[in-house]
Amino acid sequence: MENKAHLRGIDVLRDPDINKSTAFTAQERERLGLRGLLPPAISTQQMQITRVLENLRRQSSDIDRYIFLRALQGRNRRLFYRTVIDHIEEIMPIIYTPTVGEACLEFAHIYRHTRALFITPEDKGQIPKLLDNWEKKDIRVIVVTDGERVLGLGDLGGNGAGIPIGKLSLYVACAGIRPEQCLPVMLDVGTENETLLDDPLYLGLRRRRLRGPEYMELLEEFVRAVQQAYPDALIQFEDFATENARSLLARYRDDVLCFNDDIQGTAAVALAGVIASTRITDIPFRDLRVMFLGKGSAAAGIADLMVSSLVEEGVPEADARSRIRFVDRKGLITRERTDIPETLVDYAADSAPADFFGAVEEHRPHVLIGATGAPRTFTREIVELMTRINPRPVIFALSNPTSRAECTAEEAYAWSNGRAIFASGSPFQPVTWGGRFYRPGQGNNAYIFPGIGLGAVFAGATSIPDTMFLTAARTLADLISEKDLEAGTLYPPLTRIRQISAAIATTVVERALEDGIARLDPVPDDLRSAIEATMYDPSY
Repeated sequence: MENKAHLRGIDVLRDPDINKSTAFTAQERERLGLRGLLPPAISTQQMQITRVLENLRRQSSDIDRYIFLRALQGRNRRLFYRTVIDHIEEIMPIIYTPTVGEACLEFAHIYRHTRALFITPEDKGQIPKLLDNWEKKDIRVIVVTDGERVLGLGDLGGNGAGIPIGKLSLYVACAGIRPEQCLPVMLDVGTENETLLDDPLYLGLRRRRLRGPEYMELLEEFVRAVQQAYPDALIQFEDFATENARSLLARYRDDVLCFNDDIQGTAAVALAGVIASTRITDIPFRDLRVMFLGKGSAAAGIADLMVSSLVEEGVPEADARSRIRFVDRKGLITRERTDIPETLVDYAADSAPADFFGAVEEHRPHVLIGATGAPRTFTREIVELMTRINPRPVIFALSNPTSRAECTAEEAYAWSNGRAIFASGSPFQPVTWGGRFYRPGQGNNAYIFPGIGLGAVFAGATSIPDTMFLTAARTLADLISEKDLEAGTLYPPLTRIRQISAAIATTVVERALEDGIARLDPVPDDLRSAIEATMYDPSY
């Protein structure tokens, strides 16, 4: 952190990096010129957290809680992150999914002050200058979006800035990346959202989306400018439309330290849950049959990582792909169809049942994964069919936010007579059904991407191949306890998220060293301890 020893008086209280508010001691108040600027009582940080929680809980809605917490972040950064870390299960759904979806919808209406760097096509040729305008210079993690496919909400244009802001809050809270080393970027290239274009308060670029070669040229300038300005920085692509998400990943994955969380992070967290489910079903991972509802980048990414994992276990690739099927609104993805993405050609089936029900009946999947953005598409009829096929059907309703989930946790348990093994993308409250307590697992990408980022940055990795995500998925699956599984959950409690991120970072660094893509030298004798020592602690 930069030296701010010169600051005194009110300037200290206005700087969120160093402000401790009522926690400044008597000696600090004297030395910093704060006497008279604060109430006389001196608080501990824990007392301040108690006050924060009291005020947070008296807010009338989650969007009000979101605004309250972001205001706190702008006043006292360490208190904000200490509160988030200590109360992660309560606060993560407010600062990220599902409330971040509402915050993005309302971004222009709740805007207070800048928290991200905004780049538009009008800045072409000037992106290095824009990066230089950002106050912090030692940037290690960048999350960038163009806002075209925000969660399950679609094109939110410049309002999508809430996504990189939220993701980087989780990098800090969950993996200890220092806040001053984080840069949220909104690549605002316009929007097709008529509601936003007609909104007089909309703060984004009022034009139709930039597309084609000009769009790719702008992305190219951004990526190369980042490499020049921040040579050690990781770029995380977030919430791009499927076609752009996959083309950007293909273009940069081998020579730039980058990944796409919607494709690779989602894939790893889903794979970890599926691996964990086999400890309940007693069906070996290599024998599973899986069906996806949805054919977007997230679903394809999960399938590809599953295939990679099966191949590493000795299953021939063609056989691995034959165990995985896709269904969209037109029915099963088959070879005779001409409207399927190139990424799914190798998963296409020979036969074509008329509908989703028929596809499930024919393929008889052990695992059903929804990544559609279309709510209530896992109907009672489908869940009951899965239950007839399987003693313990595995049902993943991964679409975000909660309102877009393919079914609710309560529906999955009720329609399966309590036999479903359920996981979702957004959080659901625990369910008591048939006298038994269930704690639905949330396949939150926060289990994966912070640890991946921490490990890649610590290792000085030059790229992030799929082997890292396989390693992260297996590490996460190994961290799920028998107690978690007994409650029907496929993921460990979020209260352990910093230990989980440290464990994943450790195995990611080991994999990077093994794959020859790490610049870490010398390698610490105790890698885990060395990684934990670098993690940001917001205590004071």
